[in-house]
Amino acid sequence: MTEAVLDIVKSRWLASLALQLGHSAYGTQLTKTKRCGPLTIQKAFYPEGRDCAHLYLLHPPAGIVSGDELRISIDVQQNAHTLVTTPGANRFYRARTDLSIGDPKQTQITDISLEADAKCEHFPLETLVYNQANGLNNVEVRLHASSVYCGWDMTCLGLPSSNENFTGGRFTQLNTLYRDDILIYHDKVLIEPESNIQHHAAGLAGNTVFGTFLAYASSDQVSNEQRAQLIAQLRAVIEEHNASSLVSITDIRQLLVMRYLGHQAHQCKHLFIELWKLVRPLYIEKQGVQPRIWFT
Repeated sequence: MTEAVLDIVKSRWLASLALQLGHSAYGTQLTKTKRCGPLTIQKAFYPEGRDCAHLYLLHPPAGIVSGDELRISIDVQQNAHTLVTTPGANRFYRARTDLSIGDPKQTQITDISLEADAKCEHFPLETLVYNQANGLNNVEVRLHASSVYCGWDMTCLGLPSSNENFTGGRFTQLNTLYRDDILIYHDKVLIEPESNIQHHAAGLAGNTVFGTFLAYASSDQVSNEQRAQLIAQLRAVIEEHNASSLVSITDIRQLLVMRYLGHQAHQCKHLFIELWKLVRPLYIEKQGVQPRIWFT
C-alpha cells in the first residue's frame, strides 16, 4: 500500500453498529450486538419496565467529517419494543477541500427493520449541518403490516445563532418507509449550490430547520376513526402553541407524516414531543414520558 493510499485510509473513519432485539418471557432484550469503529451503546435501560428497552446510541467523535461513513442497523424481532435515541446532537462538519486526500463525502445510513407485532421508536436528537458540509443522512424503515413505528429526524442548516449560515455545501436527507416490502413513503431533500431550494417558496422558503415525524400503525391497531380523531387532537395542540404556520400533518395510508419548517431546533423538538405524547398512548399503549437523557 502506497503512502498516499495510507493517508487516505487514515483520513477516513468507517463505523458500523448492528443491533438485534428479541422478546421472551423476560421482556425485550438486546440479543445481538455487532460493532466496528466508534459507534456503540452502553447497555439496554428499562425505565418503563422490561417490555421496552431504551437504547442510547453513542458516537464518541460527536461528528462526521469527510470520508466518514456510519452505518446503523436496528432489527426489532417479533413482539419486541425499543426506544432508540442519542445523548446529543449529530454533526456534519465542514468538508475538506483538499481532494487529494480522499472523498469529501460524509455519510450516515440507518436501517430499521420490524417483524410482526414489533414496536420501534427512533428519536435521534437534531442533526447540525455546518457550512460547506457534504453530507448524506439516510433513514430506511422496513415494517411488517402489524408492527408499529414512530420516528423523527430534525435537521439544522448552519449555526445561525453563531452567525454561521449554511451558504455553501451539499446535504441530502433521504427517508424511505416500506410496509411488507412495498414502498409507501419516499422523501428526499437535496440542498446544493445548483438549486435554490433553501430560498424558494416551494422549498425551505428561507427557513434553516426542517423536521419530519413519522407514525405508523395498521388499521387493525388504530382504526380510521381513531386516526381521524387523533389528527384533530394533534392539530389542536399545534394551534395551542401558535404553530399552525410551522407544522403540517398528512395521513398517507395509515402513515402520519408531521412536518416542521422553521428556524429553531428546540422549538421543533418541543413540538414533536408534544405530538408524541398524543400519538404514543394510542399507538404504543404507553404514556409519553421523556427519556431522562433528554434532560442532561
